[in-house]
Amino acid sequence: MSAQTDPTGLPDAANPGVTQGKTADAGKPGPPKGAAGRPDGKGRESGVLNVFSHGVLVIWGLLVAMPLLWAVVSSFKDDTEIFGSPWGLPSVLHFDNWSRAWEKANMGQYFLNSLIVVGGSLIGTMLLGAMAAYVLARFDFPGNRFLYFLFVGGMGFPVILALVPLFFVMKNMALLDTYHGLILVYIAYSLPFTVFFLSGFFKTLPTSVAEAALIDGASHTRTFFQVMLPMAKPGLISVGIFNFLGQWNQYLLPTVLNVGDPHKKMLTQGLVALAVSQGYKGDWSGLFAGLTIAMLPVLAAYIIFQRQVVAGLTAGALK
Repeated sequence: MSAQTDPTGLPDAANPGVTQGKTADAGKPGPPKGAAGRPDGKGRESGVLNVFSHGVLVIWGLLVAMPLLWAVVSSFKDDTEIFGSPWGLPSVLHFDNWSRAWEKANMGQYFLNSLIVVGGSLIGTMLLGAMAAYVLARFDFPGNRFLYFLFVGGMGFPVILALVPLFFVMKNMALLDTYHGLILVYIAYSLPFTVFFLSGFFKTLPTSVAEAALIDGASHTRTFFQVMLPMAKPGLISVGIFNFLGQWNQYLLPTVLNVGDPHKKMLTQGLVALAVSQGYKGDWSGLFAGLTIAMLPVLAAYIIFQRQVVAGLTAGALK
């Protein structure tokens, strides 16, 4: 009697009576599998959960996007179409709404003022915040934790409590109704969150790279600006976007500190003044055009840097 052989024709040397690659229960049917290789019950539960989560995201996206789209579409209508067919498309694109809001409502001047103040404060906030966060994250010295928690505590201090003393301090220093005065206030307002965010990000960067730069003869300043700062680019872009959004939409601080010169108002102040004045005149199309002008820089910044924002938020979790 000959020994059983495997599909290649070779007998099993250890147990000639058993074919290689065969098991006793090889012929028994397994549990039914779903499309993803899991049992059908779990596959159905996962599918239902995915459909539910995607449905919630779609509803949330519509709730966020629809008001923005409605404002943009309304900026191209006239007043009759805005009230007559608020959800319809404009029959004719009225670009004169934008020119009227830009010139007659001084939105162009307000836009330039906001661009100057936010641009200067954003540069100062990112530079000072990155330097402070790097020192607090990479160096151990007496008072390190105290300074760190001092910055963190600044995040929980309501700015409305500082408005009255801040007004008198700015008045005594002759900084009211000035670009540089508002820039300094914006930097102080945004610095706690910037230090808190970037200190955690700098801790995730490899220490060996900074040590290698120091061994090669680089100073701490050169190591920071030429080695560590480029490595922290995703975090810098993320916190920069958040600071830009907060400073561009800031209304309380410029309302208190810009009270004299109407030509130095910020865009938010001009938009509120336009809403009040147009409420009496009935120029709602110009109001929606001004609102769209105020929204465009924020939307453009997020659309351009959305990948970097996500990368900066998840960089610490991927280590």
